[in-house]
Amino acid sequence: MENPIKSITHIFFTISALLITSAAQELAIGFKTTPNPSVTSFQSVLNDSTGSSSLGFLRVNRTQLALSVVHLPSLEPLWQTNPTIPSARWSDRTEFFFNGSLVISDPHSGTFWSTETQGDRVVLLNTSNLQILKHHVTDSSPLVLWQSFDYPTNTLVENQNLTSSMALVSSSGIYSLRLGDIFMALYAKFDHNSDQMYWRHEALEGRTVIIEGDGPLLARVESDGYLGMFQNKTAPVDIQSFNSFHRNISRFLFVRLELDGNLKGYLWDGSNWVLDYQAITDTCQLPNPCGSYSLCKPGSGCSCLDNRTYSGSSGCLSVKSDGDFCSSGEHDGVANDMSVLRRKGVELPYKKLMSYKTTSSLEECEGFCENNCSCWGAVYNNGSGFCYFVDYPIQTLLGVGDESKLGYFKVWEGTGKKKEGVIIGVGIFSGAILILFGAVGFGVYKIWKRRERAKGIFEEENGISTGPYKNLGSDSFRSIEMGNR
Repeated sequence: MENPIKSITHIFFTISALLITSAAQELAIGFKTTPNPSVTSFQSVLNDSTGSSSLGFLRVNRTQLALSVVHLPSLEPLWQTNPTIPSARWSDRTEFFFNGSLVISDPHSGTFWSTETQGDRVVLLNTSNLQILKHHVTDSSPLVLWQSFDYPTNTLVENQNLTSSMALVSSSGIYSLRLGDIFMALYAKFDHNSDQMYWRHEALEGRTVIIEGDGPLLARVESDGYLGMFQNKTAPVDIQSFNSFHRNISRFLFVRLELDGNLKGYLWDGSNWVLDYQAITDTCQLPNPCGSYSLCKPGSGCSCLDNRTYSGSSGCLSVKSDGDFCSSGEHDGVANDMSVLRRKGVELPYKKLMSYKTTSSLEECEGFCENNCSCWGAVYNNGSGFCYFVDYPIQTLLGVGDESKLGYFKVWEGTGKKKEGVIIGVGIFSGAILILFGAVGFGVYKIWKRRERAKGIFEEENGISTGPYKNLGSDSFRSIEMGNR
């Protein structure tokens, strides 16, 4: 019996082969195409000579497209136009053309994206590098006017250089990978003011040393199975080994800055992408694995700083975006519409990369943050006296067993207050209804009582008697007691 997995793989590569034959090997001036409405995932436009990568339209959220270079056997995106800007519509009115520049536009919105070049042709190299070339009559080798390798998004592929003037940016736009003078680091932008470093790897200078003034560092994924830092493109000054390092296998590698802020490396084994490297191996050391105002404890998962029930990655308390705790008036140094949350046994997951002061007490530490309009919180170590400040919206804290590590956090009141007001309002309304029904019932009872007394007087005057009232009452209570038994 034929292996069904092999059959599916065969069908997939047959489809890929059809895509390759239908796509161009080079784009010349005058080229123009539009998205095909019947294509559901990827429409190939330009392929490399081996069929391993392709430039084309990638469907985004069903109705939009991104111009993307993909790894064709897996359709995994390796590069795309700026993912943080609005995408063009997947419509036959959207045009992609080459007039010396690569351009995406439509009649309604105009130009979405352009390389703004004056080239002669477009090629896609076997490395997945998209290039716009310009030929000179006197020079046999064309001039590269523009290339996708100079504009990485969230992915760095094998043999692509990341220089100090570039950055890898997660598709959310929150996290970035950048190079320093002797290191590479990951940064988080939790609001428009913050640029917090949460991971740093310094060059170990094992094989060669960094020479001051000899040019900045660059990073590159090497086919031998590592992420290296280089100076002047010679021997690496640092190596971060992948799991496949020095293994004699055929592979294609890339690293990607993921949505959770982790930098991960992947290996194509011929049929699947395999995780081959990750910069941060402990989930609780990620910048925000549990959401705002939450706690991550190794082995125990996520919880809320205020002990409420944890309900998912969106966090435990809402966050006001501007972070100006002095904007709405103050009383005794505290904003009127904010409260304070304190918690024992907490610390920052990347505290070594954060600013701090040495203070003599928790009260002094809290005072520095309380009087700072842009401070969201502080974490104090009662043993060392170190006071770490958080100048961005409170994210995931690290839960520790040491209760001498104390947290002070400002919380914008709003969502919880509103819910409390609604509950109180509903209670008042319900109480008013009950009082109204009680008053109406009491009035009806008094009218009935008056009628019954009038009826007794009338019957007595006409010779009809119901007997002594005391005996009636006694019998009535006896019947009630029997009924209760």
